[in-house]
Amino acid sequence: MSFADPTIAVIDPRARRRRLLRRRFLRRPLAVVGLVVSTLFILTAILAPWLAPYSAGTSDFTATLGHSSGKHLLGTDELGRDVLSRIIWGARASIEAGVLATMLAMAIAVPLGVIAGYYRGFVDTVIARMTDVLLAFPFLIVAVGLAAILGPSLTNATIALGVGAAPGLIRVARGEALALREEDYVRAAVANGASDARILTRHVLPNMLSTLIVQATVAIPTAIIGEAVLSFLGLGVQPPTPSWGVMLADAQSYLAQAPRLAVYPGIAIFLCSLSFNLLGDGLRDVLDPRTTR
Repeated sequence: MSFADPTIAVIDPRARRRRLLRRRFLRRPLAVVGLVVSTLFILTAILAPWLAPYSAGTSDFTATLGHSSGKHLLGTDELGRDVLSRIIWGARASIEAGVLATMLAMAIAVPLGVIAGYYRGFVDTVIARMTDVLLAFPFLIVAVGLAAILGPSLTNATIALGVGAAPGLIRVARGEALALREEDYVRAAVANGASDARILTRHVLPNMLSTLIVQATVAIPTAIIGEAVLSFLGLGVQPPTPSWGVMLADAQSYLAQAPRLAVYPGIAIFLCSLSFNLLGDGLRDVLDPRTTR
């Protein structure tokens, strides 16, 4: 008579799923590149005081509009400020606006979308129609209008971008809630007498988390570009505080003489936005339950 060895550990299904998702992610090189580059931008923003060769406002009036050199790797601007240092410091404004605006949009969209999708009825009608009205206006138009009303600053620009991004995320959260409320496990929980709060926190929200994560990684680059646009228009970060949008605005007058002043921040915006988009696309494929590899 044989007995099972009690020392054999039972494989944790959660650990197995994590390993499966990690393997799926690593098989997508573009997603890995997006993760690495976006992480580098985030670390650059956090470690800007230690990474930047100079302070963002330090001027060298003997080297205005200087070309690349050993002292200034990317040259200097019209006031003799080190371009590389300003790009590094400018990453702080862009990453802060992108992340915080997305978090604000999620904080607005998820509760409204879940309530509308789960409860339906009059509440759903009101929220859906208000969302449709806001979606009739382009995202940047809403953000520019709100930023103009609130006043020019990074904080107000972040609020404007978050509110402007919320309608699209409300529609996503509502659609997920509508689908999940029809699942058998939700019906079983209702039949067993579970409260709405328990159903929402234990069944609906956890099962829409993967979709929300993907939407967040897609919303961040949109907010980064939006911050650059608002700063370029004078509605975001205010000089002399560095921002990629501010650097583009300052470079307008020197496009013929020193086009590099616009090229460098433009490349930073492009790479940062692209990295988050690649990461979002990869996460969407990895977290899709229909993915087989």
